[in-house]
Amino acid sequence: MSWEVVIGLEIHAQLTTKTKIFSGASIAYGAAPNSQACAVDLGMPGMLPVVNQAVIGKGLALGLALNAELGRKQVFDRKNYFYPDLPKGYQTTQMDYPIVGKGYLDIEVDGDIKRIGVTRAHLEEDAGKSNHGVVPGQTGIDLNRAGTPLLEIVSEPDLSSAQEAVAYARKMHELVTFLGICDGNMQEGSFRVDSNVSVRRPGEPLGTRAELKNINSFRFIEKAIEFEIERQIELIESGGQVVQETRLYDSETNTTRSMRTKEEANDYRYFPCPDLLPISVTEEDIEAVRASMPELPDAKRKRYVSDLGLNEYDAGVLTSSRAMAEFFESVLSHTQGNDAKLCANWITSDLAGALNKANLDIADSPISAELLAGLIARIQDDTISGKIAKQVFDAMWKGEGSADDIIAAKGLKQITDTGAIEAMVEEVLANNPSQVEAYKAGQEKMLGYFVGQVMKASGGQANPGQVNKILKNKLS
Repeated sequence: MSWEVVIGLEIHAQLTTKTKIFSGASIAYGAAPNSQACAVDLGMPGMLPVVNQAVIGKGLALGLALNAELGRKQVFDRKNYFYPDLPKGYQTTQMDYPIVGKGYLDIEVDGDIKRIGVTRAHLEEDAGKSNHGVVPGQTGIDLNRAGTPLLEIVSEPDLSSAQEAVAYARKMHELVTFLGICDGNMQEGSFRVDSNVSVRRPGEPLGTRAELKNINSFRFIEKAIEFEIERQIELIESGGQVVQETRLYDSETNTTRSMRTKEEANDYRYFPCPDLLPISVTEEDIEAVRASMPELPDAKRKRYVSDLGLNEYDAGVLTSSRAMAEFFESVLSHTQGNDAKLCANWITSDLAGALNKANLDIADSPISAELLAGLIARIQDDTISGKIAKQVFDAMWKGEGSADDIIAAKGLKQITDTGAIEAMVEEVLANNPSQVEAYKAGQEKMLGYFVGQVMKASGGQANPGQVNKILKNKLS
């Protein structure tokens, strides 16, 4: 019998503030354990929290991007539970009055667009971290993360496959990084994904869900969900029942294992935080955030296709991150916007290939947008050919200077003198009489042979267009 899969995601996006959500303690990554946990974060007696106003604007920006309802009134609540890395015995979060209400995000899977509902997104503080095995047989508690500002983004259970779940997670990752509200670093825990997975037979009510916790890569999200789907189906078909619980994914064994039973909301005894007053959001607040928002990825992709003439693939690559889009637009600006396709080709092929090989992000590229634009300009004005440009690119990557510096130092300037090219063409034709006869007998593919010989004679510096034109004239 067939099965339907029902998936909802909870994404924790760490907000790009310098300090914590309710204190002035730093959230810089990599500090010594417990060096960034202040008295407010620890809930010491007499310590009162104060809301970091920056988190409000970041939450509103996400709500606008998701076409969501915005929380005009926001209340912070205490979520009560006891765990070693939660020093206060409660987490300050938003329950009934979140900053973002119902919205949606469109994803693309196999060429089809599917709209995924967003239930809500609420502000909350992070807990600390339990470090197991630092000392054999013991667990250490690092409270540096306690109080770090998070935006928990909860989807509707509209996802029906691991592939769709990954597409949604990637799209949300793209959105929060484009907005600049989260750096998206999954290895550092800035973007964490919990997957709620259940299965049911068609037409039946929703099945019991299991939550897969804190998976730190898109590949592992897909593998964990696929394993969990198979586990639940096998369990039910063998006569067992799925238990509502939190499970951990083990990437080494590609399995999930039980961590703890999953609580319901009433188990946490939510109540409004008595130390934090409700926050009112005005229309002026919303419009100020709207005015500061960048062009969003979907709109940028459409503009690249409609206005710049790029294909869907190039537009997708160039908007894969805000840094990549800004790099492209900077290159285009430095070349006066004359040839968007040429700029896109160099970024998506040569530069992207070099970055991947060196395991670098676009922000760390040894070739700046201005330097790459200088190379493209020399192609456009026929100073160098596309083939020579690759030599220049390699030298630029090694730090040998600008395109003009390298062209001058290596003598790579393209030969465009018609007389000089004609002389080389005549010499090649004179040295290859049998090939000339073959061409005249109808073997037009010999033209490529002649072009290659002329380019070889010129050291690759003859203008290919002129070579073709002169060859055809001579051979006719």
